[in-house]
Amino acid sequence: MNYKPSFLVFAFIFSGALFAQENTQAKTQAGHKNNNNFKQLYEEFATPNNFRTASGAPGSEYYQQQVDYIMDIELDDANKKLYGYETITYTNNSPDNLSYFWVQLDQNIRQKDAPALEKNGSGVSPLKQVESFVSDNMNGPFDGGFNIEFVKDVNGKPLPHMINQTMMRVELPSGLKSGEQFIFSIKWWYNINNHVTNGGRSGFEYFSEDDNRAYVIAQFFPRLAVYNDVEGWQNYQFWGNGEFALNFGNYEVNITVPEDHIMEATGELQNPKDVLSRKEMQRYKKAQNTFDKPVIIVTQEEVEAKEKIKATKKSTWKFKAENVRDFGFATSRKFIWDMMAVKVGSKNVIAASLYPKEGNPLWEEFSTVVVAHTLEVYSKFTFDYPYPKAVSVHAKSQGMEYPMICWNYGRPNKDGTYSDRVKYGMISVIIHEVGHNYFPMIVNSDERQWGWMDEGLDTFMQYLTEQELDPEYPSRRGDPSKIVRYMSGNQDFISPIMSNPENVFQLGPNAYGKPATALNILRETIMGKELFDYAFKTYSQRWMFKHPSPEDFFRTMEDASAVDLDWFWRGWFYSTDVVDIGLKSVKRFHISPNATEEVKELVKGYGMTVDELPPMVFMISEDSEEFTEDLKTSEMNSEVLRNYLDENSVEYAGKTLPKFFYEIEFEKPGGIVMPIIVEYAYADGSKETITYPVQVWRKNDQSVKKMVTSDKEIIGITVDPEAETADVDLSNNAWPREEVKSDFDQFKEAVKG
Repeated sequence: MNYKPSFLVFAFIFSGALFAQENTQAKTQAGHKNNNNFKQLYEEFATPNNFRTASGAPGSEYYQQQVDYIMDIELDDANKKLYGYETITYTNNSPDNLSYFWVQLDQNIRQKDAPALEKNGSGVSPLKQVESFVSDNMNGPFDGGFNIEFVKDVNGKPLPHMINQTMMRVELPSGLKSGEQFIFSIKWWYNINNHVTNGGRSGFEYFSEDDNRAYVIAQFFPRLAVYNDVEGWQNYQFWGNGEFALNFGNYEVNITVPEDHIMEATGELQNPKDVLSRKEMQRYKKAQNTFDKPVIIVTQEEVEAKEKIKATKKSTWKFKAENVRDFGFATSRKFIWDMMAVKVGSKNVIAASLYPKEGNPLWEEFSTVVVAHTLEVYSKFTFDYPYPKAVSVHAKSQGMEYPMICWNYGRPNKDGTYSDRVKYGMISVIIHEVGHNYFPMIVNSDERQWGWMDEGLDTFMQYLTEQELDPEYPSRRGDPSKIVRYMSGNQDFISPIMSNPENVFQLGPNAYGKPATALNILRETIMGKELFDYAFKTYSQRWMFKHPSPEDFFRTMEDASAVDLDWFWRGWFYSTDVVDIGLKSVKRFHISPNATEEVKELVKGYGMTVDELPPMVFMISEDSEEFTEDLKTSEMNSEVLRNYLDENSVEYAGKTLPKFFYEIEFEKPGGIVMPIIVEYAYADGSKETITYPVQVWRKNDQSVKKMVTSDKEIIGITVDPEAETADVDLSNNAWPREEVKSDFDQFKEAVKG
């Protein structure tokens, strides 16, 4: 075969040989570790095993503990206290024998001497909400925390126990073997906090105008900590930011409150006829099969009447919930109650809302229909919602989630008017908190360690849900441009996403905004919607009603898509690097009949002359001193090239060489590697967008060159034209270079205008 190497092949051989030659002549250098951005994450990941596989799926020996609760709860409205008695059945499904239990006492974060109260530095704030200022400076520390009256076994014998801040260790008489059950009981009470003035995820709001309270109650009972293959006992103290690691179980809960209260809670109401009036019961039944709009079970007029005449008797609401990880409830005589049905898969699910009159007209108009919309969209991207209901409860300054029920803020002005900011803020928080039913109430991640696994995934799904509600919805998080300010901020106050929630500086951007943006970029720009959606649904369904770790998520996303994403996880989740890709140089080349001095020197380095080379094509840059005008105007200035095309005229019949040759050099001042998305603008007014895969950076971490050929002259180049990658510096994204005005300059122009 008569082999004639092309210029590119020959150049490649030359460059490789030259590289080897230079290295043999260089002095011995110190070695370095593999810090390539595309290195696999084996050093960061735990070794796969029979509990959790390398594919990201639960293994053949995966297990989780079962913890069931039967509780009798009583609310003392007059004295703002909660009393409880619980019987706990613990099933040890682990392969290990247990000698003690760890029980979470989250309310102990409210004890007067709780270390969590002093975990942060403090000073004099230049501004503070008036209710908080008065409460902090006039009431003193709130006297909260669990008062444990006893811990007993099934025979009534006291069990030794020790309390360490928010954790209680309960000693087992003879240990609990694998496969065995242990039943014990705890009796307790605590003072309920005002969550408006004292903060917290749970508590009451006091309405002075009618002397009533609305209660949203959670973390209200001693709960078993998680024991699993990753942590053993997850007994990391509750410091306030890191939320909850919890077991699945079945609940039977009886809650006694004033007779005129309306209540919603985790689980299905077992005795509606006992706690509802005949009129309320009729509306309640009607709502079960009403799909077009909410049915009001308790009206505002009826609530206003109850606010004036307070009941002296009590009633007990009974709820049952299966396969849930927690329990929460809300109760008040101030609650308006509405509900409707929504079709999810083959099931009818109830969407409902509780809200005081202070929430109207905003809540009556939007809350329940937003709950229904959220269930529909989340189910489409993950799995059909498996629980019988989802409830949104109005609570001032609150946004918090529990199985089947959540608290949400968003209050209009006293005259009923409200701004778009208040309306969209309320809708967004309802979507977010209802969405938490999926992450982490069902896909049950460890919030105490990995806040982003529920908050980030949920915020990403919130963004999709908002955009499906309205393509013009003013989403606060999710769009790449919204995270640029955070990522480009002071690195002294930025932590990697893979950080414990207690140890980050800015929890909102870190656990919510950045991971949500990363997933949106992954879906829209890196993987594409089809691959991403399939992998995300696979993860959701693999780990529903189970306890996934971060690695299970990372591995599943790759396993179900055949897309290597270690570089992405490393850059976005394990580092605080930024995205900054720009244009370093643009050079136009022409075909030359002669070798340039650069070529001659290159060939000379190999002990050769240009005459000894096989037929070659020489390229010369417009900015070269050897460039002449005739090269620019001539269509073909290489005799050897003309001869080659003549000899192969049949093969190249009807084809012409490109008229324009460019060398585009891209630079990467930022640490995160990303695909290079480039828009080329041509002299004829047309544009073309090309994406170079992220792998283009694997051997060139600082800069990379691309040869671009065209029949049309390029007059403009823009990197990331649609702002898809969260690029923190747009000043280097365009050629010819565009002036990017500062925020201050733009402000001055706006003022002048």
